[in-house]
Amino acid sequence: MQIYRIVKKTKAEGPGLRACIWVQGCKHRCRGCFATHLWDYDAGHNMSAEAVIEEIASVIHKIEGITLLGGEPMDQAAELSEVAQYVREHGKNVITFTGYTYERLLDMNRPEINRLIELTDVLADGPYVEEMRSFHRPLLGSDNQRFIYLSDRISAEEINGYKNRFEIRVDTDGRVCVNGMGNIDKLKKVLEGYDGGHNEITNI
Repeated sequence: MQIYRIVKKTKAEGPGLRACIWVQGCKHRCRGCFATHLWDYDAGHNMSAEAVIEEIASVIHKIEGITLLGGEPMDQAAELSEVAQYVREHGKNVITFTGYTYERLLDMNRPEINRLIELTDVLADGPYVEEMRSFHRPLLGSDNQRFIYLSDRISAEEINGYKNRFEIRVDTDGRVCVNGMGNIDKLKKVLEGYDGGHNEITNI
């Protein structure tokens, strides 16, 4: 599967300390998307499910779960299901984001997608709609998007009690990488002031 990035420990992608996996490739191409660099299916790094699991294994006993983002995770559901299965076997939870609606995913009736849904505890569904842009809810970017609770491993109270935030990391090559959810415009102003326009800023 094509992977853009893995962050082994983050508190900016859902309740608790989590590992986060961004897949590369998205056909939705929502207008106003701030992660257009994740659209190209030929970019990123090709990794097997086993390689991704190996990355997560080093922190599996320290995290509460994983968050699957993109890009579009459902387009790589077969491999991600293997990762989710490993995580669930260790008693951890899975949050999956998708640009499809839950109803559309069920209508597809594809075995690999059904399996990933089965292994997901909370599904954040729906495309980003620029006209409905809003940051008043945790983790979601527009008012049409929903949380679908598929198990009792994560409660609505936990999700609703989560506060949006960003994490900023500076790589050894000077690249500034950001993850999380919140007011993107304010974040860009902060980063422009910090960066001085000299380094590459990657928002995901």
